[in-house]
Amino acid sequence: MGFRAWLAERFVTVDAIYGLILFAALIAAVSDEDSHPVEVLFLSVFSLVIFWGAHVYAGTIVNHVAKSPLHSAIWRAMKHSNGMLWASILPSIPLVLGAFHVLADDDAVDLALLIVTVQLGVLGFVALTQRGANVAVRIFGAIGSAIFGLIIIALNAAVH
Repeated sequence: MGFRAWLAERFVTVDAIYGLILFAALIAAVSDEDSHPVEVLFLSVFSLVIFWGAHVYAGTIVNHVAKSPLHSAIWRAMKHSNGMLWASILPSIPLVLGAFHVLADDDAVDLALLIVTVQLGVLGFVALTQRGANVAVRIFGAIGSAIFGLIIIALNAAVH
């Protein structure tokens, strides 16, 4: 498997996009003026892992009901859902840098959310590229994906 195929299998998936939006919403929800990047990172990652576990559990039930052996159903669900975890890697980097005081606390959270927005735009661009859309459509799709992601992040953070 080539690098592009590896990336597409892990990052250009429904689960990766959902995980990315969820992770950003968790970051936005747990961060406030008094929170430290370590706290934001821990609570966001811990919550994301819980959601991932629920996703794996649901996938296991569906796959096992479809007559797959239990270990195969678990493995298939984990493989299918791992994009949720992969998507959190890049936005976690500024939070780790904030934990080591390389970035200011507020800057770490803001940069993490900016990375999510850019990542969503790139995913929109890549998805449209895979569909064979022309460059203008790809660019508008990328901008739309990023803006839609920001709206979802803001709404999710407001609810939490």
